Amino acid sequence: MPILFKRLFAVVVQHIDSASWQMLLAAILSHMGLTWLALSLTGEQALLDASTFVYYYIVTTSTVGYGDFSPSTELGRWVVALWQIPFGLALFGIMLGKVGQLATFWIRRAMTGMKDFSHLTDHIIIFGWHPVRTKKIIDYILADSKRSARRILLVVNDELEHPFLHYPEVDFARLSSFTDDTELAKVALAHADKIILDGKDDDQTFTTALKISPMVKSDCHISAHFLDESKVELLLAHCHNVECSSSKSAEILVRSMQDPGSSRVQEELLSTLHGDTQFSLRLPDELEPLLFGDIFQTFKIKYNAILLGVAHDLSAKNMDLNPPLDYQIRGGDILHYIAPERILSHEVDWRAFAKGR
Repeated sequence: MPILFKRLFAVVVQHIDSASWQMLLAAILSHMGLTWLALSLTGEQALLDASTFVYYYIVTTSTVGYGDFSPSTELGRWVVALWQIPFGLALFGIMLGKVGQLATFWIRRAMTGMKDFSHLTDHIIIFGWHPVRTKKIIDYILADSKRSARRILLVVNDELEHPFLHYPEVDFARLSSFTDDTELAKVALAHADKIILDGKDDDQTFTTALKISPMVKSDCHISAHFLDESKVELLLAHCHNVECSSSKSAEILVRSMQDPGSSRVQEELLSTLHGDTQFSLRLPDELEPLLFGDIFQTFKIKYNAILLGVAHDLSAKNMDLNPPLDYQIRGGDILHYIAPERILSHEVDWRAFAKGR
């Protein structure tokens, strides 16, 4: 008899892949119903109450067997031995197999970047993968203790698995192309808040920037990194919502030679991992015009922040660095400053500056 049950179980298990969840649920409910009916016909009245039967059925069929409920008649025991446990155990094994397959499927999708992230909003997208630089980018983002809690989505077109499974804030997507509309929809490009373009080469970064620039929302900020400065000039001529950076190794080398320690200053300004860092703060739109000098001293005394300059848009193309104290700033302008940590707009009493004037 045990051999017969094993063979029956093996045959049923072979159909796990083809059995749908609907079929499995129907089979389990049918088995439960027939078991209840059989126990009813054998006079097992103590097991027939709805809540009692469901508890008894699950405990017995799964072979946990607490023993607090069991058949009391001889016919009831035969029903359990020949019908409920053999067929119920097979169904229970199939269900566990399906759950295991489903868990494996979703884990595998997450690791290989096959998940759909079209539901994301206000997230950060990083296009491109570099074994060392990408990790630094993510570390710098997460080191900002006052950053908005945005999801970070790493998007690649390389054959690799999720490199940051130990970072709960980081999702992973692998696309066949950075310029395909259907593929870009999977990463919710139109709803992203910030985008970093760091392709495997300047050509990939350039073509990706040209493609996504008109597809993002109006207040989305795109940052692109290039090695060749000629690509920067060409891209800025066509995409006004992209901020470009390029390698400044020559400038840094000369500055370090002429003014020793300059490279260290650059490192401190850019890194959120240690020391004071350069941040930006957008002034409230409804703010009355102020003078740069009105807030310069207050920021230093109250927030230990040094104001560096004022920009009039996110790309900071017309930034006024170290402006005079009588320089006028308006709502919507962006202050760039150095501070131990980010200053949020709601932490500043802007009305006090207006009253002070």
